[in-house]
Amino acid sequence: LWRFGYSARLLKTNHFRTAASNTSFPAVWMLLAQYSGRIPGLFVVVKKNRFFTMPETVEDKANLELYSPHPEVRGMTLLNREAFKRTVVVPVLKVKKEIVNTLLKSLKHTVLQRPGLKRVVEDPEDEDSRFVILDPHKIPEFSLGESEQQVLKQLNIHPEVSKYNLELTYENFKSEEILRAVLPEGQDVTSGFSRVGHIAHLNLRDHQLPYRHLIGQVIIDKNPGITCVVNKTNIIDSTYRNFQMEVLAGESNLVTKVKENNIVYELDFSKVYWNPRLSTEHSRIVELLKPGDVLFDVFAGIGPFAIPAAKKKCQVFANDLNPESYNWLLHNCQLNKVDNKIKAFNMDGRDFLLGPVREELSKELPLLKEQKTSFHIVMNLPALAIEFLDVFRHLLVGEPCSTTGLPMVHCYAFSKHDDPAKDIQERAEASLGTSLDGRCSTYLVRNVAPNKEMLCISFQLPADVLYKRPCPDEAKPASKRLCTSRDLSEEKVPS
Repeated sequence: LWRFGYSARLLKTNHFRTAASNTSFPAVWMLLAQYSGRIPGLFVVVKKNRFFTMPETVEDKANLELYSPHPEVRGMTLLNREAFKRTVVVPVLKVKKEIVNTLLKSLKHTVLQRPGLKRVVEDPEDEDSRFVILDPHKIPEFSLGESEQQVLKQLNIHPEVSKYNLELTYENFKSEEILRAVLPEGQDVTSGFSRVGHIAHLNLRDHQLPYRHLIGQVIIDKNPGITCVVNKTNIIDSTYRNFQMEVLAGESNLVTKVKENNIVYELDFSKVYWNPRLSTEHSRIVELLKPGDVLFDVFAGIGPFAIPAAKKKCQVFANDLNPESYNWLLHNCQLNKVDNKIKAFNMDGRDFLLGPVREELSKELPLLKEQKTSFHIVMNLPALAIEFLDVFRHLLVGEPCSTTGLPMVHCYAFSKHDDPAKDIQERAEASLGTSLDGRCSTYLVRNVAPNKEMLCISFQLPADVLYKRPCPDEAKPASKRLCTSRDLSEEKVPS
């Protein structure tokens, strides 16, 4: 042992000295195999009179969890990739190189399947052989099960399990493993993010902020195509629906390109609202439309409802108060070649409803003799949209030609209520001044935060809400005073 330059530290331990003194020399190698992970540079094959050294440096890992970075990285705030190196002892099988592929297929559930790590390594002593690395979690105590032994017997492979010192580097660890090792023990780990083109968008919690730059760099390292990581620093501005953000790592270029439902959008993520989690909802609403329908998008953003609707040959009126969103909406209309099918506006949502929407409905609804065209009004501003519903009260004057042609409203809202669907309906009814029982449906869009849901309530505007109807005035027959249907129902009949 001294001739091979091994440390005497292990040999001097009472446990090893006592065991060795009562054991034959060949059996000493069995003991060495048990301690191979604790002797620097030692690789031991459990076979009589045979062992060889490997150049890796193996650490004392008695208390280290397999596939976890070195514990010394705990508390790191500036990323040092070299500090993540460590070595673990894993089980291997020695096989002839010509049957390696057959063995990998036969033991596919037992062979190491960790991304970035080789499953087959060379045998330094025998160029005709290879070592196949097994999953240490599947081979407890380096002992093969009966099914594995049966496979090896059929392939004429000796069922001897050896130990191999496998070096792990920063590149071999997953994002979550790295962050769990760095952040204080027991604290939440952030490895998830929203991807917007080349940008990763995080919502870090307060306890994660000291590590924010390291977290950002890890996300860039582990996610090809991500070149910029940002963290939201305040809540969404309810006026323009954007938020302040800090660049944590990478380039500061926040103009990006995204693809959603086969449509390309370009945007400045720091100045407009974009949420990739709403892709399914955008598609759901557009699927309700048919060619020739009319869509009024009150809070259009950069066009995720408007542009696919125009692609579907609908007539679209799209509005957004944010000048940046309006400009990117125009840009994306041209980019997707639908600028001749979308009328874009840069107005307050209320003014848009009272102006272009009312004008278009006043012109088109009286012309509907047969139900050919449907009108849809999308109001995707969940923080405030319900407050805009009162605009529909007596928006039009006259009588509807057909109640089946009345516009469908799709209004979004947040709710923290125990019964969010009931909460949304009641708030919508309060704004409209009428009951929606049996006349609406609610759809859960997504969970925004613990106990906070985003929902969409859809309903056809009731005629008695939308229309202000002319009515006779018995006291003044010539009068052109207008009254509501509610006034008519409450008028007393002379005795």
